[in-house]
Amino acid sequence: MGVAIRTAGEADRESVVRLLDAAFQDDPVSGWVFPGEEYRRTTHQRLMAAFTDIVLAHGRIDLTEDGTACALWMSVPAVEHDEDDDGPALLRQDVDPDNERVEMIGRLTARIHPAGRAHEYLWMIAAAPGRQGEGLGTALINAVLDRCDQEGLPAYLEASSDRSRQLYERLGFELKGRPLDLPDGPRMWPMWREPRG
Repeated sequence: MGVAIRTAGEADRESVVRLLDAAFQDDPVSGWVFPGEEYRRTTHQRLMAAFTDIVLAHGRIDLTEDGTACALWMSVPAVEHDEDDDGPALLRQDVDPDNERVEMIGRLTARIHPAGRAHEYLWMIAAAPGRQGEGLGTALINAVLDRCDQEGLPAYLEASSDRSRQLYERLGFELKGRPLDLPDGPRMWPMWREPRG
């Protein structure tokens, strides 16, 4: 039995933000950006809301019909990096001005993001706590990977945990360059998948 997936719209914004916030509370990278359980509980959702708004405006959010899992995708054109991008600084100002890690994570991941070739970028994927491990994330990813294969497009992501890295490897992603070790924090794995067929 397949997983019913639809494209989220503005009316889904709040439920997507809640889903991302709940799913990433225990994520190693979220814990690094927002150290301390209480601080993360009260502040993390602002970053998830900002990410949701960016992707609603410039990308696509796939949502399971029951609302228990979502994937945030951006279509990235074949352009070189803009080293002077002020997006991370603006994000920090909007989300948590005193937290330099909000800006740092944006700058560090932008630096390792492959440039020069169009691709689909899986910004974030989340399944509700209690629903993880049921194949919802795999279904969301495969829906886009099937299209990538048909269109000859590669896909890219950064895995934020060893567990997610292993899942992405099973889906055909491979390490792209060296892992990113966050300062005094966890490791992230930039991963790339060439189209198949």
